[in-house]
Amino acid sequence: MTTVTTSDALRDALGLLRDREEVAERLLASSAKHSFDPDKELDWSAPFEDGKWFWPPELLSLYDTPMWRRMSEDQRMELSRHEAASLGSLGIWFEIILMQLLVRHIYDKPVTSKHVRYALTEIADECRHSMMFARVIQKAGSPAYPVPRLYHNLARVLKTVSTTPGSFAATLLGEEILDWMQRLTFPDERVQSLMRGVTRIHVVEEARHVRYAREELRRQMVTAPAWERELTRVSCGEAARVFSTCFVNPQVYENVGLDRRAAVAQVKASGHRREVMQNGARRLTDFLDDIGVLRGVGRRLWQSSGLLA
Repeated sequence: MTTVTTSDALRDALGLLRDREEVAERLLASSAKHSFDPDKELDWSAPFEDGKWFWPPELLSLYDTPMWRRMSEDQRMELSRHEAASLGSLGIWFEIILMQLLVRHIYDKPVTSKHVRYALTEIADECRHSMMFARVIQKAGSPAYPVPRLYHNLARVLKTVSTTPGSFAATLLGEEILDWMQRLTFPDERVQSLMRGVTRIHVVEEARHVRYAREELRRQMVTAPAWERELTRVSCGEAARVFSTCFVNPQVYENVGLDRRAAVAQVKASGHRREVMQNGARRLTDFLDDIGVLRGVGRRLWQSSGLLA
């Protein structure tokens, strides 16, 4: 990874960084063309379809385990309903954190800049996404699945003390793995139409959010002091560990009539599940590796999370 080359140009291992205002201008133009109101875009009055999944079966945590093979098809579909609710709950938690981190990021920035304007546009997107996820959980008749209280409170610390590069690294972690799964979900005709519509909207709008976060994280990893880059590596690795722990709330298994302890053990032992999670994270981990985030303790934490081989 290289550093500043001239007074007005920044370069890293991926090449020359674009000007902040230029990036924001393009993202604002895309937002104007491709933004959605889920309340109007989706048919919330239509009933769920019989015999359709709420999440692709191959992406469910127990898929291809001994327990999965003993489950009836109805129980598997019920698991998909609860896991979708768990992922939606996790998504809302992450997006609320992200909105607060974005507000902190722009607090000292010029209020008339396109960079700030796009951040506010993204916050508006995330507000709609959180309400959309909550609405689909409620319509499905599933409970919400909050993260464990320990991690809920640790996030309070993150929101208070996170540095800018740490904030954007955590943002990408929360966005890119779910985005990979949703890109497999929205074209899948086996999945409920409403779920496909929800994931389509999220994928289209999250593509802009990922671009914004990637560009800013690249900039920060070039310009931040050494201590802040090292803190980012460690905090990002710890966030990966927490994320993988919270990905599916174990209460899901009890709510579909399974033994919680046995289900968790089989998920941890599942080669298929490990492959799914690592495939979902690969685009992100390749990027983080290129820009110097996956080093030292941070890399070992990523490996312990199961998201990096």
